[in-house]
Amino acid sequence: MLRFSRSKIVATLAVILVGLSLAVPSFFSAEQRKGFMASLPGWFPAWIVPTRAIVLGLDLQGGSQLLLEVDQNELVASQAKALRDDVRRILQQEGVRAEGGIGLQQRGVQIRVPDAAGRAKLMPKLQELAQPVSNPLVGQTGGRTIEIAEQPDGLVRLSLTDAGINERTRRAVTQGIEVIRRRLDSTGTTEPSIQQQGADRILIQVPGEQNPERLEKILGSTAKLEFRMLSDSAGGDVDMLPSKDEKGAKVPVERRIMADGGDLTDAQPAFDQQSHEPMVSFKFNLKGAQRFGQATSENVGRRMAIVLDNEVISAPVIRTAITGGSGQITGNFSVQQANDLSVLLRAGALPAKFTVVERRVVGPGLGRDSIEAGKLATGVAALLVVAFMFLTYGTFGFIANIALAVHVGLILGLMSVLEATMTLPGIAGIVLTIGTAVDSNVLIYERMREEHRAGRSLISALQAGFDRAFATIIDSNSTMAIAALILFFLGSGPVKGFAVVFILGILTTVITAVTLTRMMIAVWYTTFRPKALPF
Repeated sequence: MLRFSRSKIVATLAVILVGLSLAVPSFFSAEQRKGFMASLPGWFPAWIVPTRAIVLGLDLQGGSQLLLEVDQNELVASQAKALRDDVRRILQQEGVRAEGGIGLQQRGVQIRVPDAAGRAKLMPKLQELAQPVSNPLVGQTGGRTIEIAEQPDGLVRLSLTDAGINERTRRAVTQGIEVIRRRLDSTGTTEPSIQQQGADRILIQVPGEQNPERLEKILGSTAKLEFRMLSDSAGGDVDMLPSKDEKGAKVPVERRIMADGGDLTDAQPAFDQQSHEPMVSFKFNLKGAQRFGQATSENVGRRMAIVLDNEVISAPVIRTAITGGSGQITGNFSVQQANDLSVLLRAGALPAKFTVVERRVVGPGLGRDSIEAGKLATGVAALLVVAFMFLTYGTFGFIANIALAVHVGLILGLMSVLEATMTLPGIAGIVLTIGTAVDSNVLIYERMREEHRAGRSLISALQAGFDRAFATIIDSNSTMAIAALILFFLGSGPVKGFAVVFILGILTTVITAVTLTRMMIAVWYTTFRPKALPF
């Protein structure tokens, strides 16, 4: 029946008012919102005031876009070095001597073991290094990451396969996306878009960021942190690494890694209490604390090299054993450098080196043009729909237009709560939902007309219009929701933005076109007691 209790009317209006109030902050700038919050008296509960707002996307407010690509040469070189370390470990464990040591090749390593008995003992262990190549969609592909060739003269070659390199590249991109996301979150960046492009690239869009150089530095750095010991002289098992303090100079650093950044649990910028210079304080997990404590205990009086991305950024002298699992990194940092380094260390190291192959800076001028074009399109669409509904259905068209305005307001309110990003496709989604929202009202009104023409009384026709059109409304909105969900899960970037807005529009359509419209028509009927439909 078209009867609503007073409590139901109050509850419906309360929900609508709350939803519309959530959209209000999006119409003000961040500075205006902060100024308003600061003007509130101290006794006023700030949590009552909605502060979340819709975030404008890169195409609306400008920002930076970077396209990163995995450096496959660097990836292959690091994999070859890791393979060399594995082979050295197996030789030591099995007590087998390789004639001439381990030769590092472009895509692998080679060793010469003339002793047949030693070779027979060694080969099963080397075969264990050749892991099967896996694919997330089809599982194991049958290929191997390493190809092992044995010659009669005792020469054994271990080479990285193309399938293994491609699989490692895929994993590097997947892991890199998560590391980059953590880094951007730590900098306070709002709603960045990070997505894979092709097999070996990552596209990053950061709305509002107008300093791509700093962004490139944060994202492009591998942030591979290692703690090693300085060597007294160059020689075997020693790397000559550049020093940050001594421009152009290289210092000998032992290859043995005492501890690394993978064991860090926290890193924060701080100031040295004595020199008052910026630094970075860090903490290890239990495993890292044990390794770091043992390394400092065994090397008191020596200099420890703190190596970041194969550069010695600091080399302090170990005065006493550091067993508490925490330490400090100094290196003539600025405040910004200390903050950026702590962000990198907290987020973790990138699994491979990424190079910037494309950089774009979108100015806010383009965003203003896009916003104005979107406003114009939305305004024209809304005006035409409002005019059509009013001219076609009279009073009921006016009621539908009120519900339409509430519908758009609720979409904006939900987007504000979610802090969703508004893009040009999102604006297109709002325009589309304006048409689909009034479509539900058209179904209801035309059903009322048919029932009234068939001889039903007015109250019966009104009731039948809602009851019999409801199933059709649910069916049509369900099919659209399914399509929007498919776009959301399979799409990326702007397509996802469109899908989010469209899904929210479908949800609010059911509320406004059915509940709110029904309530307003019930109030109209009980107030004026008409004898016929107003159209």
